[in-house]
Amino acid sequence: MDDVKTAIEQKIATLTDRTLLLLDDDAPFRQRLARALESRGFSVTAVESVAEALKVIEASPPAFGVMDMRLEDGNGLKAVEALHAKRPDARAIMLTGYGNIATAVAAVKSGAVDYLSKPADADDVVKALLAVEDHAPAPPENPMSADRVRWEHIQRVYALCNQNVSETARRLNMHRRTLQRILAKKAPK
Repeated sequence: MDDVKTAIEQKIATLTDRTLLLLDDDAPFRQRLARALESRGFSVTAVESVAEALKVIEASPPAFGVMDMRLEDGNGLKAVEALHAKRPDARAIMLTGYGNIATAVAAVKSGAVDYLSKPADADDVVKALLAVEDHAPAPPENPMSADRVRWEHIQRVYALCNQNVSETARRLNMHRRTLQRILAKKAPK
């Protein structure tokens, strides 16, 4: 573990641009994470809304971004997309308290390099931002079961079909009644 920490510290020391945009509407978490990232050498601009983030990105796009997924005025994916449009070499990660496979895929498609569940540790955030080579992340301690992954996928498709059971069943290539039974059950662990 010390090797990973040393590799991260060395990588931070070699960075020419350490600007970082932190977007989160949870003020205590945002302030705590901003302080922790600043203590690791980043120049942090912390904002609480997508509108503020877009203004910062437009004025001076940072090299790094840490964005919350769900905010009061929109979605953090919009800020990630704007950051990559203004600065394609920027590295951004998504944070969320509502983790599921579909939103992780959406985050990566929008340009995020990783996706972390809240509350995220500052060290995990830095590891994800820098993605130190030759140091694969540890496997999750409590990975989702296959049943949960399937359930999450079905829920995502159902939401994308505006809760239309017939359309969702058609897209998932399953019988409508089977889908109705699945939707009636609680989420698996």
